Amino acid sequence: MLDTLECGIQLVGSEVKSLRAGQVSLDEAYGRVERGEVWLMACDIAEYTNSNWLNHEPRRRRKLLLHRREIAKFAGQAYERNITLVPLKMYFKCGRAKVLLGLCKGKKTYDKRESLKKKDMQRDIDRAMRR
Repeated sequence: MLDTLECGIQLVGSEVKSLRAGQVSLDEAYGRVERGEVWLMACDIAEYTNSNWLNHEPRRRRKLLLHRREIAKFAGQAYERNITLVPLKMYFKCGRAKVLLGLCKGKKTYDKRESLKKKDMQRDIDRAMRR
């Protein structure tokens, strides 16, 4: 991880209720810059069970609230150096929902191979210890 940034998120009422209940998944989520705005994509906020027909769509795009200079700085870095905006955690601060975004660089193929080797070796060791 290269850098982090705290930003607000634009939500509807049933999404806030689901967040307070802890029904959010950031597993496949990522940030994207489009036309000078930052969007949170593929974040899954489950539908609120006690809501009526005005419930939200669980995997919709959500706008992230940043200042222009922050967008320019982070979007420029993400575009120039092929870096991904990754949401690290979502939390409430003073009653407002916040997202902690991180600038992360992906692994190279040789790094991935090394990680797979370590994982396989650890699995073999665990199997041997169980026997």
